[in-house]
Amino acid sequence: MTARLGKILSSLGAGLLATSLAACGAGGFVEIPIETPIAPKLDVTKFQRVYVAGFLAGANEDVDANMETVRLLRSQLRNKNVLRVVDADTVPLAERALKDAPAPAGTPETPAVDPATGQLPPVTTEADLEPYTKVFSDASYWKQVGEEHEQPLIVTGSVLFVPQERSGFVQREQEVYDSFGRRTVVPVRTYMERKGYVLRPTFVFIDGRTGEQLYSESFREEVLYNATQQTPALSSYFELMDRLLPTFLNTLSAQRIKGNRVLLK
Repeated sequence: MTARLGKILSSLGAGLLATSLAACGAGGFVEIPIETPIAPKLDVTKFQRVYVAGFLAGANEDVDANMETVRLLRSQLRNKNVLRVVDADTVPLAERALKDAPAPAGTPETPAVDPATGQLPPVTTEADLEPYTKVFSDASYWKQVGEEHEQPLIVTGSVLFVPQERSGFVQREQEVYDSFGRRTVVPVRTYMERKGYVLRPTFVFIDGRTGEQLYSESFREEVLYNATQQTPALSSYFELMDRLLPTFLNTLSAQRIKGNRVLLK
């Protein structure tokens, strides 16, 4: 009895709300554009320059995740004009990381860096990257890098960009016509094989004056396409990076999120 009464009251409330909104609609709504400021995560007032130094990235035939990320972030930082972007070669980060990394089990020495790209040997998981990430805690190394570039804020980190495949049921909308030719749209569950990519960047911010790590943040984005769809890897990389760029930029500068607020007349 109580459950039934609750349903009745809920239906009545929904009906009253709909009636109220309809009545207000006759008088009209007022839609007001608003901007919500979000404070930066780092205080960068003590820096005049920012140096995107390079990223640890596994060898990839289709996308040089290290250099593409460097170019993209430098371009975005120039557009924001928060700090002066240092236009210099990237550091040999993979070589430095390999010097201190342990040798893989069963091998006499650490693997070599790809001489063509400067990338690490094949890396497909975060666990593969783990042995190399202690390079970001090497304060003496980063202090030296900072001294060579007028003590900027240093941006570095790691980028994993790897293909993925997934199969399963996907819900999609399908048009259905009855015997009278009337069209309706119904949800249909279909088993599909999909292919795409996963992007897992970690951005590390280092004080170029001391070499100390100030902040780091990791992200994960993925995209899947129908198995028959041919999408270039580089296009997928930029699509995924585009999703997280506002959050990255918010680390260094205030951002404004635009939206609308609806008021009743």
